[in-house]
Amino acid sequence: MYKKSLWDTSGHWENYKDDMFAVTGRGVQGFHDPESEVGEGEEYGLKPMNCPGHCLLFRSRKRSYKDLPIRYADFSSLHRNELSGALSGLTRLRRFHQDDGHIFCDESQLMEEIARTLHFVQLVYRTLNLGDYRLRLGTRPTQFIGTMEDWETAERHLTTALEDSGRSYCINPGDGAFYGPKIDIILTDADGKDHQTATIQLDFQLPKRFGLEFDTSESAVKKTPVLIHRAVLGSLERFMALLSESYCGKWPLWMSPRQLIILTIGQDQRVRRRAEEMVRQLASPDARPGALALKARAFMVSCDNSDESIGKKIFNARKRGYNFYAVVGDRNLRQPPNKQALDISLASHPKEQDVQEAIRAFLHTQTVQTGSETHAEPATSKAVIASLTIRQCQDLLTYLDSQYL
Repeated sequence: MYKKSLWDTSGHWENYKDDMFAVTGRGVQGFHDPESEVGEGEEYGLKPMNCPGHCLLFRSRKRSYKDLPIRYADFSSLHRNELSGALSGLTRLRRFHQDDGHIFCDESQLMEEIARTLHFVQLVYRTLNLGDYRLRLGTRPTQFIGTMEDWETAERHLTTALEDSGRSYCINPGDGAFYGPKIDIILTDADGKDHQTATIQLDFQLPKRFGLEFDTSESAVKKTPVLIHRAVLGSLERFMALLSESYCGKWPLWMSPRQLIILTIGQDQRVRRRAEEMVRQLASPDARPGALALKARAFMVSCDNSDESIGKKIFNARKRGYNFYAVVGDRNLRQPPNKQALDISLASHPKEQDVQEAIRAFLHTQTVQTGSETHAEPATSKAVIASLTIRQCQDLLTYLDSQYL
C-alpha cells in the first residue's frame, strides 16, 4: 500500500478513489501530524496498480537517454474495490495479481516499444493456443487529466501502431484510462462474454506529475520520459480461468500438471519397485542427493501400482487428464536396467493429431522398437505406442516440451 500523498500526486485519489480500498490508522485526521508517531494521522490506499511506485523507482537516481528504455515489472497482489454485483469467479476479483509492467522511454522510442509489446502479446497467445483475440482502442474519457494536445498525440500514436500491426481493431470511445488512451486485448469465453486481458496504455501525464526527467545528448538539457503501462496476461486469475476453460481439462504437455503416469501390470513387487524407480528417474533426471540438474528437464510423473486391472488404470489415467501413460510389467524387467523399456501411449491432449505427428517424427530419428501389444487399448485407438527406454522417454518428452505441445 502507498500513502495518500502518493496517490494525490499520481491523480488516482481524485480520479480512481471509488475503486480503491482506503486504509486508516488510529487517530487518522486525513493529514500527517509531524508530532505523531509513524502510521498515525496518515491515510493509505491499497495498491490497485503499481505505476506510482515504478515512477518513484525511476526518480530514485539520475537518468540518461542512454538508459532508455527502462522497463519495470511487478507481479505483487493488487486490490480494487469492485462492485459486489460485478464479482464473478476468477474472472473478476477484489484481490488479484497482474503482470504489471511499465516502460519509460523517449517519445522517439514509442512506436518500437508498442510494436514489440503487440508482437509479444501475439507470441504468447499463439503459443498458448488461445485462438483469435480482438484489439480495442479506448479513447479519452469524460474525466481525464492532462491537455487535449497530449491526448491527441497519444491517441495518434496508438492508432498508428494498430494500423501498422496489420490486425483489425475497433474503437471504444471514452474507454481510456484517466491518464491516457489504451489498447485492450479482448478474449471471449464459452458463454460469449468478453474479457479484457492484455493492455497497452500510453501515458504522458504521470511522468510530468512526478517530475521525471532524463539527461539528453545535449548538455544541460533535460526531457520528460513517456510512460507505457503494459500487461500481457492481465489479471493472472482471470487469464487462468479463460485458459482452463479453453483447454477443457486437456492441458498440453508443456504446461500440464499431469504429464505422465506409469501403470503396472500384475502384483509382482519387483515390477512395482521398478516402476517407482522409473518415476524418480523421470521426475528427477539427476537423482544424486543434493544435486541440481541445470540442463535436464524434470517432468510431472506419477505411478499407479494399485491392484486394479490395466484397463481400469488406463481409463482412470485418461479421466484424470494425464497426457501419456506408460505400461510396465514382468516382460519389461527381462532386459538389463539400462535397456528396460516402457510401453508409452497417448492418453489426453488438446492437439492429439499434432502430437502424434511429432511423435512419429521423433521415432523416425530414434532407434526404437514400435510396440505391437496395446495392453487393453481399444483397437480403434489413434494413440501412438512405442517401447522406449527411460532415456528415450526423457528425450521424447523433452522434444514435445520444446515444441510447446
